[in-house]
Amino acid sequence: MRADRLPGVLIETLVTGPFDENCYLAARAKGRECVIIDPGDEADRIALRMAELELEPVLILNTHGHLDHIGAVPALRERFSIPFAIHPGDAFLLQNVNEHAALFGLSGYSDPQVDREIRGGEVVEAAGLRFAVTEAPGHSPGHVILRVEDEPEVFVGDVVFAGSIGRMDLPGGDEATMKQTLEQVILTLSDELNLYPGHGPATTLGHEREHNPYLNGMMRW
Repeated sequence: MRADRLPGVLIETLVTGPFDENCYLAARAKGRECVIIDPGDEADRIALRMAELELEPVLILNTHGHLDHIGAVPALRERFSIPFAIHPGDAFLLQNVNEHAALFGLSGYSDPQVDREIRGGEVVEAAGLRFAVTEAPGHSPGHVILRVEDEPEVFVGDVVFAGSIGRMDLPGGDEATMKQTLEQVILTLSDELNLYPGHGPATTLGHEREHNPYLNGMMRW
């Protein structure tokens, strides 16, 4: 344990947009700096909630680049003059976003500009937090999970949900790669860790190891 470690993490969840995507605000406490994780839509509502909590955003950090996770990135990046960080493997998903949106009958999106590339094995330090980056492809090529060091909190994006896993039929998805990620990344996590997914409620690895059919061997691929 580092001597300068501050106990606890404030995690605020906002369910945004037509896909009910989870945007997270992560900070040490109210009135502090924060990191915006996966801002999928409704930039104004995200900004309002930060103001209510007296949070100062310093970084946008994404688990992956699908449309429903990046819709509010351009507006928030410009509004607060903060950088946007994502794995380069998902760069192709950030280009021509409205072409992807049209597949769902949507429009009016802007292509996000990337300020920082993140990769597996590095640690992103921001807002008094340290996010350990682990590559977790399958749902998308550049998908990562973000573990808050010294805390039992992991942002898992669309790799695993409560009782299910992310789709593999979206751009960049691959079933064999997803299986490998579940076996070699997700199932190696400690049972007590809290998992914060891109959709649906938070859960724990222990609960999913026991009840999620994709993790307990009950699902035949």
